[in-house]
Amino acid sequence: MTKSVSAQTVTRRTAIAGGFAGALGAPIPFGRFLPTGMTPIALAQKEVTGVLADKPGLKLLSDRPLNAETPPHLLDDEITPSARMFVRNNGLAPIVDEAARDAWRLTIDGEVETPLSVSLEDLKNNFETHSFRLQIECGGNGRRFMTPPARGNQWSFGAISCASWTGVRLRDVLQAAGLKQNAVYTGHEGADLHLSGDREKLPLSRGVPIAKALEPHTLVAFAVNDGDIPLQNGYPLRLVAPGWPGSCSQKWLTRIWVRDRVHDGAKMGGQSYRTPIYPVAPGVDVPDSDMKIIESMPVKSLITAPQTGARISLGHRLEVRGHAWAGDRAVAAMDVSTDFGATWTPADLTPPANRFAWQRWHADIAFDEPGYYEIWARATDDAGVMQPATQPGWNPRGYLNNLQHRIAVFVRT
Repeated sequence: MTKSVSAQTVTRRTAIAGGFAGALGAPIPFGRFLPTGMTPIALAQKEVTGVLADKPGLKLLSDRPLNAETPPHLLDDEITPSARMFVRNNGLAPIVDEAARDAWRLTIDGEVETPLSVSLEDLKNNFETHSFRLQIECGGNGRRFMTPPARGNQWSFGAISCASWTGVRLRDVLQAAGLKQNAVYTGHEGADLHLSGDREKLPLSRGVPIAKALEPHTLVAFAVNDGDIPLQNGYPLRLVAPGWPGSCSQKWLTRIWVRDRVHDGAKMGGQSYRTPIYPVAPGVDVPDSDMKIIESMPVKSLITAPQTGARISLGHRLEVRGHAWAGDRAVAAMDVSTDFGATWTPADLTPPANRFAWQRWHADIAFDEPGYYEIWARATDDAGVMQPATQPGWNPRGYLNNLQHRIAVFVRT
């Protein structure tokens, strides 16, 4: 009986693959391994319309608030250029002219011995400056591939960057203010305006546990890639809490409120940046009381070259490369597949430039016959957690979807 079912499955997959081959205009050498219900990536992709003038190549997801993602092939640099950093806003960016920049103040108050109000020059002159390559990823990166669809911006793979950030350690600023014994969490505020225009409302005010605030790579940043931070990425001052959802890295930073409890600011409660405490069936309602705050982001990888849809000649080897990252963890292994995940080949993986930097990987691939192929990428972190081929677990807001990235390749004679 088992053999009969297996044979039927293979026959069905072969027939489906044959239909896809007609649509693609090319045979699919490993079509028998195409997972049931999965569409070749070359047929599944949808174009997102709209562009940003000052970030050429980025795809506009919404204009109020402004949200835009970077196509994977534009993330090939080891250090993400400022013009290619994705944009995730919850409100409206402030107007920051030279006078506003000169008058900018950061307040540190709450559960501290000595509340502080410091200028940008105070930060630069009174604290040690550090530069690190740091990953910032939207918690909803990958939401577009959730089934059934989840509420929110439909990010695919490009809500990630790893730029070189310069600033001072948040730890040093908090220590200068003198943390009290009952300090357990931070609360962050920025100068962006709520979409309603009501200045009494904050569009976003999230925070992190004190342990994350004191981590030596958590920065109060005033520069990126040796230049000013782009306005839409937080100019002139922002937090960078790497490896955690980008919403923890408050932009246009004006206040750090040290709390004696978990922060309860805008988008800290309900289901915002939270996932269920137990596995749930897709599409079910989950009570707010059964949701937990997202902390470290999951292991993930990206193929940055070639661009999907690449065409090569039979007999030529294809260099494939990209990045991998794992939130608070490191990536331990990287593998690629050309037969829809039936077999995997190790890729070369480089160490990170510093903790919280993504890791570069590459592989050289040869093809034995012409046709349509997909290259799948799979990272494994240093705790043994591996990227899944499909969504790892549905949740109401579509967070933490770290399914494997795949691209299409056509091999011609």
